[in-house]
Amino acid sequence: MAIRVVRLGSPRAKNEGLRIGTVRRPPRGVPKSEFATQDWYDVWYPNLAPGVETMKLGQQAQTPAEWAAFTRRYRAEMAEPGNAHSIALLAALSHQGDFSVGCYCEHEARCHRSVLRELLVAAGAEVVKP
Repeated sequence: MAIRVVRLGSPRAKNEGLRIGTVRRPPRGVPKSEFATQDWYDVWYPNLAPGVETMKLGQQAQTPAEWAAFTRRYRAEMAEPGNAHSIALLAALSHQGDFSVGCYCEHEARCHRSVLRELLVAAGAEVVKP
């Protein structure tokens, strides 16, 4: 039992379980009724996505310093009580069943999901290694 951190829209892994989209916006041009069948996500949970301004920082980051600034800001957002409770909940659920969280970004190393992975591990989650 564990959490997988995935790229939304990629083929599902065996035993992946419920796929949770931790993105600010739903996929463009895809009918809501097809989100799950097209391997986007089963449940949309934007609470764990970066805020709009923070997301812009991450998308525009060109240097390690700019990426570090994004990471600090996203971590601060995730430390807010509601988000921290969500992370703790997912960490606890990872010991009970399989599910995944994800984002659209092609490269996890330059995506908030890399930071989310670290936050989940720090909260005691069972997380599948990349």
